[in-house]
Amino acid sequence: MELHGTSIIGGKPSGAANKDAVTFRAFNPALGQELEPLFFEASDSEIERAFSLADAAALELRRRSPEDIAVFLENIGEQIVAPGEQLLERASAESGLPLKRLTGERGRTVDQLRMFARIVREGCWLEATIDLADAERKPLPKPDLRRMLIPIGPVVVFGASNFPLAFSVAGGDTASALAAGNPVIVKAHPAHPGTSEMVASAIVHAAEKSGMPGGVFSLLQGTSHELSLKVVQHPSACAVGFTGSLRGGRAIFDAAVQRPNPIPVYAEMGSVNPVFVLPGALRERAEAFAVGLQQSVTLGVGQFCTCPGIVVGLAGSEMDQFIDRTEELFATSTPATMLHPGILRSYQDGLRRLQQVEGIRMRRSAVSAEQQKTEAQPAVLITNARTLLSCEELSEEVFGPSTVVVSAASKDELMKVARGLRGHLTATIHGTNDDLNEFAELIGVLQTRVGRLVFNGFPTGVEVCAAMHHGGPYPATTDAHWTSVGAFAIKRFARPICFQNFPESVLPLELQDKNHRNIWRMVDDQLTKDDCQ
Repeated sequence: MELHGTSIIGGKPSGAANKDAVTFRAFNPALGQELEPLFFEASDSEIERAFSLADAAALELRRRSPEDIAVFLENIGEQIVAPGEQLLERASAESGLPLKRLTGERGRTVDQLRMFARIVREGCWLEATIDLADAERKPLPKPDLRRMLIPIGPVVVFGASNFPLAFSVAGGDTASALAAGNPVIVKAHPAHPGTSEMVASAIVHAAEKSGMPGGVFSLLQGTSHELSLKVVQHPSACAVGFTGSLRGGRAIFDAAVQRPNPIPVYAEMGSVNPVFVLPGALRERAEAFAVGLQQSVTLGVGQFCTCPGIVVGLAGSEMDQFIDRTEELFATSTPATMLHPGILRSYQDGLRRLQQVEGIRMRRSAVSAEQQKTEAQPAVLITNARTLLSCEELSEEVFGPSTVVVSAASKDELMKVARGLRGHLTATIHGTNDDLNEFAELIGVLQTRVGRLVFNGFPTGVEVCAAMHHGGPYPATTDAHWTSVGAFAIKRFARPICFQNFPESVLPLELQDKNHRNIWRMVDDQLTKDDCQ
């Protein structure tokens, strides 16, 4: 398809850009070359038009059936697949990611959309709850109360750089917001504007095919922080979904809470994802653990929010052997292309800062990186718990293919490291059953610090399913209650409403006496599919 380089407002390309508009191009990090066409940053009038159309669409979407929404989501998936290799090739050119990885990511994106279509049809996510009236109750009659979740309103979504498909224009935030019945306005990530336009066109085609209002979706192109803040601060924005850096997420969160009417920001930000390797695991499988760690850290050039950034174990001969083997593995690791030059610079700056800390030694890949190909060298940094505890910077995320291995002098010192952790998406424990009994306190402490605990595995790889929780205490996210992956992501973009003593004829179908949709409902404290008696 031909790329226009402009924003898409209410289902249509916004047309010729203002001659004074800020322009930019995508960049191929693997070749070190700019890509055509020229892209134009969205203007204030385009932002206004997008929200005006979204406001109108929000009212219409409330009248649409769950089946309408489900079909729309499924049609988006079909339209994303329709361009075939063309979409994948553009995404690869803009990100440096291999086609095989992007093929899997496209599959995940489509599967997410289908999952939410099933959830919308099934209906239990609405939490329909009914407490029937009791006119005979003393000393006061009990009113008839009926509660369910309803759409929150226009949602702003920021595309992520590290997942140009699965966490971007039609990714989990967009899919869950649409599934909840909300219009979505996406701020495209400037690192892959062409991919964003192609996916946005797929959503537009799906909306037309499904008979959805044009304002159900808009895409805003641009590079400036001012544009991002404008969409967050727009009076019609009702919620924000964000995946990216702590700095970016915090700026958006601050802007949202400083509005005259603050709105929720569901931001997934920095995470070091600590790994604790206990004595039994080191004795039994140190080699396998070292290999698995190196593979997890370098997977996707370390550009996953679940990359294990700190590894903690007890000092001793087994730990020394593990460290020696890990250094060997990182020394022979192959450099690879990062998503864009800015991420590579941040990674290199982070390693330089850590290398200057007293008590740290670093082992890089012995293979030279090619700067023109935006390549990063994998690296492992070695230190002890005393140094880690005295230098907060060692506990901060360095986004890229590196990790810090920490030796603790005693169990008490290892526990001190665990208690000193900030919020993270994940924590991992490698151990035996005897280890778990001996370090039972560790499990309890880590539950207060993370959203997902992994046993004898590695945190990279996030399954899209109902039981997944992809979130965690700050600074991993702005709200640890919610997940950005899986079925429960839909509830971020809905709010409860209670109807008291309303006539049956004007109640939503889900709250009427007859269970028209045959969904599970809580009726007088009993979970049932029966009609109200």
